[in-house]
Amino acid sequence: MADRKSLYILGVRVDDVTYNEAVVEIDCFVRKRTPHQIVTVNPEFIIAARRDVEFRHIINHAALSLPDGAGLLWASRLLGHPLRERVTGVDMLQHLADLATQRGYAIFLLGAAPGVAAEAARRLAERFPRLMIAGTHVGSPEPTEEPEIIEIVRCAAPDMLFVAYGAPKQDKWIARNLDRLGVPVAMGVGGAFDFISGRAQRAPMWMRRAGLEWLHRLYREPWRWRRMLALPAFAWLVITERIGLALRRGR
Repeated sequence: MADRKSLYILGVRVDDVTYNEAVVEIDCFVRKRTPHQIVTVNPEFIIAARRDVEFRHIINHAALSLPDGAGLLWASRLLGHPLRERVTGVDMLQHLADLATQRGYAIFLLGAAPGVAAEAARRLAERFPRLMIAGTHVGSPEPTEEPEIIEIVRCAAPDMLFVAYGAPKQDKWIARNLDRLGVPVAMGVGGAFDFISGRAQRAPMWMRRAGLEWLHRLYREPWRWRRMLALPAFAWLVITERIGLALRRGR
C-alpha cells in the first residue's frame, strides 16, 4: 500500500497498520494472485532478528510486517513514532477467516502438534459456517519434507496458507518455498492454532489490553522463561536507542 507507514525498531521493520487496514491489504494480495509473505513481529522476533541476518532480511522484505506485541507499541512511542494498534497473529487469522468467508477464499492450516490444526480448522468452520477449509497438515519445517508438503498445498490450492512452526522456522520455511507453493498469501502464525483449538488458553481481555499477555503465558507455560529474557533485553536496547537519538538531536 503506497501510503502505508513503517517504523524500524532496532533495525527491524514494523508496519503501522490496524486490523482493518491489514485485512484490506491482504485482500488485495489475494486478488493479485502473486505470492506475498506476511510476518507477525514481536519483541522476541526483533531480538532474534538482530542476531539472525536471514531472519531480519525476511521480516524487512515481507509484503506486510504486523505489529504483534505490546512491547512494540511501547517502543514506538518511546522512539517518537507511535504505532496505532497491536495486530496479533491469532486475531488476524480469525479476521482473515471472516474475510475468506465473505470472499469465498479457501484457507489451509499447516503445522502445530498432531491434531491441533484440524481442531483449529473445525472451530473456525463452526464459527464461520461458509468458510472453505482447503486442508490441514502437520508436517515439519525440515527441508527433507518440503517436496511432500508443497505438493499437498499445491493440490489443495488455497488462497491463504497459515503456517505454525514457530519463529523463525515458519518464516524461513515460507520464504524458501513461497514461489513454489502457488498461494497468494502465506503467513506465519506461531501458536495461533493452539489458542483457536483450545489447546492453550489466552490471557483475559484486561491483561491483553494492559499489555500483560506475556505474563499470563509465562504463568501457564513456565518453561518459556528463557524466551522471556528477550523482553528486558529488548527494553534496554530501545531505551539505549532513545538516549542515542536524544543526544544526537542535542548536538
